[in-house]
Parts: sequence; C-alpha cells; structure tokens
Amino acid sequence: QVQVAELGGGLVQAGGSLRLSCAASGRTAGYAYMGWFRQAPGKEREFVAAIRWPGSKTAYTDSVKDRFTVSIDNGKNTVALQMNMLKPEDTAVYYCAAKWGPAQLDLTKGFDYWGQGTQVTVSS
Repeated sequence: QVQVAELGGGLVQAGGSLRLSCAASGRTAGYAYMGWFRQAPGKEREFVAAIRWPGSKTAYTDSVKDRFTVSIDNGKNTVALQMNMLKPEDTAVYYCAAKWGPAQLDLTKGFDYWGQGTQVTVSS
C-alpha cells in the first residue's frame, strides 16, 4: 500500500518563501515520479511541478517557472518544493502525488497516489 504525505505549508507574506516536502512509502518498481498540484478556492486542481528519477527530469507550469524548484530531498521517495517570490495567486491547497512506471510517462498527469494536501496562504 503506497502512502503519500506532505509536510510544510502555512502563511507567508507576498515575496516570501515556503518549502514543502513529500514522502512516499511503499514504493513500487520502475521510474519514480512525484508531482505537486494545487487547488485554489473555486478553481480546478492544476499541475504545478514534478520530478522523475533516476535522471531528475523536471517539469513546471509556466506561472511558477523561475520561482519554484522541485528536487529530490534526503534520498529517494522524498521530494521538496521550494517556493520563492510567492504571490497571493499562489494561495491554494497543495497536493503531492506519486506514480511509478517506465521512463517516458507524462510528468504533468496520470498520478496514482495522492496526499491529503497542505494549505499555502500568501497575504498581500
């Protein structure tokens, strides 16, 4: 049974930084993909960033490029999302997701396992 859990989140002023972490237990075989998604009130959940390893291939949505960085943190199956220069429009519940499979999978969708989500609030 795979379990995914997020740590971090909270309240920060615009221009500030936050770091989210995600751990996935019960690993399955193949390349590991871990992604971050977010859902703001009244909006659909959207892709934010993802990483695949081995190889550390990454993907970002345009609105967070040059501000957010996804990385493998403290070994396999733990991923961090460093969020800098936060904006009020980044306010949302952030979800971590995981999947395993071959190397060619789309990093932006098709995740099988999800965490419960953590709130990120950016005040103006």
